[in-house]
Amino acid sequence: MAAGIESRPGPQGTPPGSAAPESGSPDQTTKVIPAPAPAAAVPPPTRIPPATPETGGPGGSEPRRSRRGLWIALAAAVVVIIAVAAVVLGTSGHGPGSLVAGPTTSPAPPPAMISVPASAGAPINPSAPIAVSVTGGHLASVNATFTASDGSTKPVAGTIAPDQLSWANTDSLAFGTAYTVVVDAVNKEGTHNQKTFTVHTMAAGRTAYANVVPAPDVVANTGIGVGQPMVFQFTKPVSNKAEVQKHLHVTVTPAQPGAWYWVDDKDVHYRGPSYWQPGTKIHIEADVVGVDLGNGVLGAENNSADYTVHDSMVAKADGSTDQLTIFQNGKQINQLPMSLGSPGFPSHEGPHVISDKQPSIVMDSCTYGTCQGQPGYYKETVALDERISNDGEFVHSAPWSVGQQGSSNVSHGCVNLSPANAQWFFDHFGIGDVVEITNSGGPALPVWDTYGDWEVPWSTWQAGNANS
Repeated sequence: MAAGIESRPGPQGTPPGSAAPESGSPDQTTKVIPAPAPAAAVPPPTRIPPATPETGGPGGSEPRRSRRGLWIALAAAVVVIIAVAAVVLGTSGHGPGSLVAGPTTSPAPPPAMISVPASAGAPINPSAPIAVSVTGGHLASVNATFTASDGSTKPVAGTIAPDQLSWANTDSLAFGTAYTVVVDAVNKEGTHNQKTFTVHTMAAGRTAYANVVPAPDVVANTGIGVGQPMVFQFTKPVSNKAEVQKHLHVTVTPAQPGAWYWVDDKDVHYRGPSYWQPGTKIHIEADVVGVDLGNGVLGAENNSADYTVHDSMVAKADGSTDQLTIFQNGKQINQLPMSLGSPGFPSHEGPHVISDKQPSIVMDSCTYGTCQGQPGYYKETVALDERISNDGEFVHSAPWSVGQQGSSNVSHGCVNLSPANAQWFFDHFGIGDVVEITNSGGPALPVWDTYGDWEVPWSTWQAGNANS
């Protein structure tokens, strides 16, 4: 365009300053105007970013309007979600307008609570049990152990109650021992709670043992005779007899009546109104550990024994006939000539029970008061001996009196037999078998003179004497 020419709008409304179309039309009117100064350099155009919800249209010219639209859209979405939830809840059976709480999580149940009272406080008397109990669940297992003197770990037996809420030891405890008790309890959700407890028992002071007589190993192969009482022999005198007797137990199979009787301050015996039935099995227990025996003495430990009664073997020694008649299970099987105590040393009368048997022993009359230099003194080895009392009465071989056997009584209180007959008797009789002596002219066998038990009337024996 020539300088000084002013452009006018063309027919299409060309903006001022724009060049008119170069149509070459002769009717185009122009006006010459002064030429403008040269234009400065124009920088490259800036790239306009695309529209976003935050900036609005191109160049971000409308941000406020775009944000408002976004909030409106979000509010509409929330309204839709609430409406849908209302429809779903309205069809759940609660009825129109009901407000139903959403699902909640119940708190976990507490663990099963375990209690072992003996683990708290001072050491316990071993007569007290280790008792375990649980609340809020049940016992899954209880394991009690202790360390033995050789360093090994030994178990302590016990039983969980049928309802699984408690446990107690069945094995006895000992003095001065630490017991470890591991308890596993389960709550109602099946969650296990395992805890370990320690129970200490008190140190031993003055104690006494309850020994059994006869020793079970002595009669393990032979059994006992029908006259054998059950015996606990304490190593110290017992003054608290009634309390101790509560801790003595007997099981007899088949069942037969029986009762305890104290023959002295150390020995307590059990028998029935008559001899045991052949084949009877007997179990005895003294649960006396920690029990007050009196005078500051405690039971040292528990003890028990089992016995089996063999055939009934009863020998009837009649001083009027000087015959020893043998009965097995009530039937006579033999008769042996014998000699009982002389008039100066009469044999005790009544049922005697064999308490020991030895192939030979040294008999010394001084043991019962007739010593060397006194009339009637003797000391010699005698064969085939079976003791029938503790004051020196035996059934034994007596070759020196064979001439008087079957006709007169010449012994110092024993039952004399010939060597052959003594051997037969020794082979057939043993501990617990009975020798009943009658017509000897002697006194009744004392109850304390092993064994004078059968001289006590049953009514007296059954009444007992623990409180006397």
